[in-house]
Amino acid sequence: MSIAPTLQQYLDRTVTYEMIAHDPTMSSHRTAQACRISGDKLAKGVVLRCRDKYVLAVLPASRFVRLADLKNEFGDDIALADEYEVARLFPDCERGAVPAVGECYALETIVDDAIEGQTDVYMEGGDHATLIHIDKSQFAALCRDARRGHFAVR
Repeated sequence: MSIAPTLQQYLDRTVTYEMIAHDPTMSSHRTAQACRISGDKLAKGVVLRCRDKYVLAVLPASRFVRLADLKNEFGDDIALADEYEVARLFPDCERGAVPAVGECYALETIVDDAIEGQTDVYMEGGDHATLIHIDKSQFAALCRDARRGHFAVR
């Protein structure tokens, strides 16, 4: 069980959390299934390119980003970042295992309302075999400086 060092150092300084090992999976949907948790409780990070900066959108794994809803917040020039951009921004994470914490990677973050209503939140640890489990108050502490919005759809 190994989480990204940048994430682990940040979590150790900021919140109380639990690490949960699971069989390797290659998507947040499969991770939720493997761990027998609701996809509504699994926060996933999606990296967006907005003009000359990047933003981390945090939403439930059971949902998808609706870019049209984010255009009001960030302008028309918003798109999903490609895998090379993501790899550059998260150098200590495995490909496709972006943690739902932007601050420790110096990324502006926007959190969908649907994930904030959960009593427990899980997220990728930067690899494909470890989940981070935190309660609602700890998740709120991680996202205290994040923007809020409604941009996720089923």
